[in-house]
Amino acid sequence: MYQTHSMGKKTRLLISILIPILITQLGMYAMNFFDTVMSGHASADDLAGVAIGSSLWTPIFTGLSGILLSLTPIISQLIGANKRENIPFSLMQAIYLAVVIAVAVMVIGGLVVNPILNAMDLSPQVQDIAYRYLKALAWGMIPLFVYNALRCFIDSHGQTRLTMIITLTALPINIIFNYFMIFGKMGFPRLGGVGAGYASAIAYWIITFIALFVIIYKQPFADYKVFKKLYRVSFASWKEQLKIGVPIGFSIFFETSIFSAVTLFMSKYSTIIVAAHQSAMNFASALYMIPLSISMALTIAVGFEAGAARFQDAKQYSYIGIAIAISMAIIFAIAVFLLNGQIAKLYSTDTQVRHMIKEFVIYAIFFQISDALGAPIQGILRGYKDVNITLVMTLVSYWIIGLPLGYILANFTPLEPFGYWIGLIVGLAVGAICLFIRLSVVQRRFRRLILQRKQLEC
Repeated sequence: MYQTHSMGKKTRLLISILIPILITQLGMYAMNFFDTVMSGHASADDLAGVAIGSSLWTPIFTGLSGILLSLTPIISQLIGANKRENIPFSLMQAIYLAVVIAVAVMVIGGLVVNPILNAMDLSPQVQDIAYRYLKALAWGMIPLFVYNALRCFIDSHGQTRLTMIITLTALPINIIFNYFMIFGKMGFPRLGGVGAGYASAIAYWIITFIALFVIIYKQPFADYKVFKKLYRVSFASWKEQLKIGVPIGFSIFFETSIFSAVTLFMSKYSTIIVAAHQSAMNFASALYMIPLSISMALTIAVGFEAGAARFQDAKQYSYIGIAIAISMAIIFAIAVFLLNGQIAKLYSTDTQVRHMIKEFVIYAIFFQISDALGAPIQGILRGYKDVNITLVMTLVSYWIIGLPLGYILANFTPLEPFGYWIGLIVGLAVGAICLFIRLSVVQRRFRRLILQRKQLEC
């Protein structure tokens, strides 16, 4: 990151940070995408099993890895304030925290996954595939969480192109091992959807080792000599990261887990509806990578400017990012409407499943319109280190408004499964509006603080 002095230069810098983040997010998401798509070509049960497993895993991972996102504004503000000597310590504490989180996930997951699956109305085969898929995925938990800490460190320097390259390097390996393990090629056993879990775990290890190599040997990261000194665990540093990260993590968890909750409610429907719903949700998640990436780029840019106490620059980045997100949402909404049949063909060879996917995918258009406003604002607020109110807004919008409304529409109107999607859309829209109001409050408050600081200096 570096200071810019015009809207045009800010737009170019933000886009230069954004594009690699977007490609990186799509690359990370593509692992799950190919897990789902390739499993769907093994059988409908494999598709449903992997979809159920993913729906349980995704909110846990995104929520807990969201805690590690606190490292991005922390380091961005340290860079903006020219306090680089504190950065290696902060990174090492984040790595320690990542390992602890990963171990906790594996231990708790081992205790609760079976009871959760037993509570769902699934066929024995689908339940077995979902359980073994999650068990296979667990082999990659520690490197995956560590990689997220390393990635935040790299991205906070504006070097988002590096994480893009790392992720894209691992993606073909994931696809190749999917092919080997799902379909039993090149001497591997035919594991169906379960093989996708092992393939993803292998990819996570590769990503982490490459990131470590980059941080140790590539400039400007090598100058920090991060691993030359063994730092003790600092609970004070963990407290700082958790104070910012826990609200971020829970906010993301409340947003992503709402989709898993809907999947649990929809398990009463046929395997065809469950498979179609999860396929369409998988595609909607792919579209979400665009506003999410803009959000992450804005955290870096706004955090840098906020750390340097440049109010106007931070505000300009905010509205440039929102404008880009809304423009992209409109373009993709038109594309999805025109190509929903082709999208359905990606996920299944079953005619009935394809027909249902086409119907669900139309609702994904409305998801991305709300996300185009809500997700970037969340990133902006993280740049200001304002995270607690966002947590409350997310909880209320999704769980108190969106899910109950979806349940009523699904169970007491002819909409049935589509009612849940309408409830989610309303929740996302309410959340986006509330976040916009909060952003206005935070920007006014930040401006007052800057003016007061300048008056004191005079």
